[in-house]
Amino acid sequence: MKLILTDRLDAAAMFKALGDPTRLHIFEFLRSCCCPVALDETGDVRPVTGPTVGEVCCHVTGAEQINSKISHHLKELRLAGLITVERRGKNMICGVNRQALTELADYLRGTDGGSDSCC
Repeated sequence: MKLILTDRLDAAAMFKALGDPTRLHIFEFLRSCCCPVALDETGDVRPVTGPTVGEVCCHVTGAEQINSKISHHLKELRLAGLITVERRGKNMICGVNRQALTELADYLRGTDGGSDSCC
């Protein structure tokens, strides 16, 4: 079932979001992240499906505080469907939308089932 690249506007939104160097940097960072675990106060290990917004900010800017520019870039990536941002307790967890990545790759390969063909 196609959820992401339903038309050219969806593809354009993704390309526009990735066209900004800072957003591309954030996206590349999130794409490279595996699934870490976190240790809570009781000693229990819980899975975390991605880095926190603070970790993204620290990686991209070198600063430990989240700034409005990083928040804006994360919002643009989220609205384009490229990343997910989920609240878990006090943290906002970020991750790449793997389905969007697959569909974007299919689009670039021309295997997305689009109706336009030149032959």
